[in-house]
Amino acid sequence: MSEQSELFVTLDRYIDGLFAPEDEALAFAVEEARAEGLPPIQVSAGQGKLLYLLAKLVGARRILEVGTLGGYSAIWLARALPADGFMVTLELEPAHARVAAKSLHRARLLEQVELIVGPALESLPTLVERGVDPFDLVFLDADKVNYTNYFNSIMRMVRPGSLILADNVIRAGTILAPRDDDPSAGAARDFNAMIAADERLEAIVIQQVGIKGHDGMAIARVK
Repeated sequence: MSEQSELFVTLDRYIDGLFAPEDEALAFAVEEARAEGLPPIQVSAGQGKLLYLLAKLVGARRILEVGTLGGYSAIWLARALPADGFMVTLELEPAHARVAAKSLHRARLLEQVELIVGPALESLPTLVERGVDPFDLVFLDADKVNYTNYFNSIMRMVRPGSLILADNVIRAGTILAPRDDDPSAGAARDFNAMIAADERLEAIVIQQVGIKGHDGMAIARVK
């Protein structure tokens, strides 16, 4: 690790400690995911706090998450909901969903969260067909190769003023010249170009460096 990278990590830990200290429920979610062998790719504490604040800023009452993993980001997002708010989170892997359900239960949030297991390419159109009320915030953090496909369903379940957030869209700069053996980089590049050109949105991508390396998050507001 370079001296500059070490500084970014140190500053990230400083920010997390000051603004996003983990309580028992968040720490449990991290430890449970590690104990069950889930990949350590959940958002950082600071990124979780950012999700929480964005949800609060738009007054989100209904939240959709695509990619639950062990439930860490779901805890941050669900905590931003009012008492009568509701969240839907989609997870492909049943083993991951079991961990997430346990962590959400530990955080006393499971009653506000509907956890749907299965491929999001199937679950999202099903939600559209159910005629669900529009979501105020959507957090996309699943397989990058399907981001553009997920987006098509998501846009049918939002309203003017809704936020759409998409994680991992910089990928340490590999999006600038995606290799043939890195389909995620090419997909993230395509997704960024798509939301930039979509006249229904106002969007930006912010770079993020620190504990999670070098990556970025897309933030789009529906006009």
